[in-house]
Amino acid sequence: MQAVVLVGGEGTRLRPLTATLPKPVVPLAGRPFISYMIGWLGGHGVDEVILACGFLPDALRDVLGEGEPGGPRIRYVTEPEPLGTAGAIAFASDLLEERFLALNGDVLADLDLTVLQRAHADSGARATLGLYPVADASAYGLVRTALTGEVLEFTEKPDPGEGGSAGGEINAGAYVLERSILDLIEPERHISIERDVFPKLVGEGLFGLRLEGYWMDIGTPDRYLQATWDILEGRVHTGMAEAPDGVLIDPGASVDPEASIGPRAVVAAGCRIDAGAEVRGSVLLEGCEIGVGARVTAAILSPRVVVEPGARLEGTVVGEGERVRA
Repeated sequence: MQAVVLVGGEGTRLRPLTATLPKPVVPLAGRPFISYMIGWLGGHGVDEVILACGFLPDALRDVLGEGEPGGPRIRYVTEPEPLGTAGAIAFASDLLEERFLALNGDVLADLDLTVLQRAHADSGARATLGLYPVADASAYGLVRTALTGEVLEFTEKPDPGEGGSAGGEINAGAYVLERSILDLIEPERHISIERDVFPKLVGEGLFGLRLEGYWMDIGTPDRYLQATWDILEGRVHTGMAEAPDGVLIDPGASVDPEASIGPRAVVAAGCRIDAGAEVRGSVLLEGCEIGVGARVTAAILSPRVVVEPGARLEGTVVGEGERVRA
């Protein structure tokens, strides 16, 4: 089984963290984020992952190569310009088989993609959407289905106050698609599969299936941090061992015995945390330095950030190589 993963975005909501690093390879609990998705796909019968790239594609290749031994093979296509979610899938059409998975590349999940594929085959659908229940659907695509699973209505990012938008089943960004849907996508144009393609399929073979489990769009700083703690505290199945107090310190980091780390913290290789410093609810990427008596709370530090002695930092994202003064 193939899967095409849409990773062409620039991750603007996570800037400046993603200013020099594509979001798919931003470290999440010590691993490139996209590696969790590739492992998830491999666990549901996917043996080939096609990454539809756009922003900094060489950085993706450098980190991921052709895939891990025993895992899915990784192939790459690079859009010449942003083509939208449907356009990116169509751009990869030369590599796609008659049936394939398509996924948004900014989701951490452990949903059952095997049951999604089975439901798609049993229904004879042209496209089957993985659905996920949320309390507030206003930031996502709200989907209403019949008892048979056939989609009756599809509203992408309904306005607050719109009927049903307070909660419901949303488009989880994971689809099983027949190759025939490519006929609905004009080549080399910016086209959204959510807004331009799926509405055309209502009543024409568009189905949805509610999936249980964990699902998180990591595209904002708050959700990036929450996903990190969810991995370290075992709320999502990733195969990674739980970390005591949600704290992960790389063996290559240097932490003074008089520093205070956690609860909840990730300290990457090459970091140095001096005496009296406090790091709580924060992620420090490679090579950061936290000076004597400094305090870092609910923050994300890009590689090689320096927090000077006595400085205070809370609830922010700091760009690569920046210096935070007291």
